Amino acid sequence: MQNKMPPIILPKIDFTREFAFSDQEFERIRQLIYKEAGIALNPTKKDMVYGRLVRRIRELKLNSFAAYIDFLQSIAGKREFEQFVNALTTNLTFFFREEHHFQILVAHLKTLAGKGEITIWCAASSTGEEPYSIAIAALEALGSGHRIQIQATDLDTSVLEVGRKGIYSADKISRLPAGHAARYFDKLPDGNFQAKAQLREMITFSRLNLVDANWAQRKSFDAIFCRNVMIYFDRDTQLAVLKKFHPLLKAHGLLFVGHSENFYFASDYFTLRGKTVYELARGKV
Repeated sequence: MQNKMPPIILPKIDFTREFAFSDQEFERIRQLIYKEAGIALNPTKKDMVYGRLVRRIRELKLNSFAAYIDFLQSIAGKREFEQFVNALTTNLTFFFREEHHFQILVAHLKTLAGKGEITIWCAASSTGEEPYSIAIAALEALGSGHRIQIQATDLDTSVLEVGRKGIYSADKISRLPAGHAARYFDKLPDGNFQAKAQLREMITFSRLNLVDANWAQRKSFDAIFCRNVMIYFDRDTQLAVLKKFHPLLKAHGLLFVGHSENFYFASDYFTLRGKTVYELARGKV
């Protein structure tokens, strides 16, 4: 009787992807973005990482994820690291997001009227909708007679440039409260809207990495907004950032955080004052 040939087992090929992307390569990327930006990528985000980085691989004319990771860690790839971080950071934002925060901010600023310069830090400014919302709220609370300085920082350099220009599409502007578009924005010939000079002059945009050991911030603030960014950090990183916020907040200052962020473990430094709004813990002021 003739023996049957054993079945031929072909290697599994993923025909849906242009480049192979192994679990080991994904893990190397997770480690790199954690070290650089403090972002703890969920293990389920492999497909998202592929989709965001494959464009960089094509742009650089590399032939694999392994080659891209090696390039990132080379001297020649230093500049690419900025693009790498930009690609993997999330920048979902819109005007007056979490509206209750701005009502609290307005009430807070009114208590500071006539007490000198007001300083606010927007520590994850993204494309600028948040710091412009803060500027509008400040003007609504105090008028134009007060000196108000807003420091807007982000890790992603590309979104900072959008914020500096202050130009937004009509659908983004439609989220503004009634009357605010005409009062605070100029309509451009192409149908977009640009923040008026008065708003743009209130805000300074600059790059800052929250997980860096040292920050360039030297002044203290009446309010700090750091919303929907620390949710991507592990607890140790969150606590390290909160400890550095603490001496930068004035005694009466408020810390505004995202709707999914809870920092009960930092009670030695901050006390919950209202819905996702913190103040300095007593005895730590």
